[in-house]
Amino acid sequence: MPQPPNYHADFIENGIYHVYSRTNNKEPLFKSDENRLYFLRQYDKYLHPFVDTFCWNLLPNHFHFMVQVKSSEAIKEYLIQLPPQLLKTPEKEFLADEGSTGKLLELEWKRFFNSYSMAFNKQHGRKGNLFHRPFKRVEVDKDSHFTQTVIYIHANAQRHKICKDFTLHKWSSWHTLLSGISTKLKRQQLMDWFGGKDRFIQTHKEMTDYYYQVQTEIEE
Repeated sequence: MPQPPNYHADFIENGIYHVYSRTNNKEPLFKSDENRLYFLRQYDKYLHPFVDTFCWNLLPNHFHFMVQVKSSEAIKEYLIQLPPQLLKTPEKEFLADEGSTGKLLELEWKRFFNSYSMAFNKQHGRKGNLFHRPFKRVEVDKDSHFTQTVIYIHANAQRHKICKDFTLHKWSSWHTLLSGISTKLKRQQLMDWFGGKDRFIQTHKEMTDYYYQVQTEIEE
């Protein structure tokens, strides 16, 4: 996959991003399905008020999300409902139109990472930083990059030889997107983008090998 020019893009209102990170020294990020479920719950708690999610994938020592930053109005509507004494400085500044979307989103991602790391460390008797810093976020600003990123994320387990067929990997948004269950994922937007469910499936299967055979790939 073509290497992005900026691994630490600034978050902007309505911007679309591929966000990913790995653990230090490629340690396990999860040791059980319970860990994975907790990771997703914490993501929902800390990030859903600020971003909409297109897709995701959880791998043994890293993760991928593709998200779109919500509008400033939607974010303010959420923040204004919180007790003022619980607001962090970037949140207060954002409400007062004195802070940037980028600074706010960096705070929320770090709070998510910290919440998971603290729980993981406590459960497994571990100390120190779990995630490699700084976390990476690449702006998805072209139509071709959008399609490519969705497929890259869903097929990541196949790339790392965790399974021969990425559709067999349990911990990705692929299964939820194709199901009829209620979801916060931007399912309809993705299906419309690919031209419907059948084209969504077909394009993934046709393009997976191509995207993973190119010389330069995303660093993980």
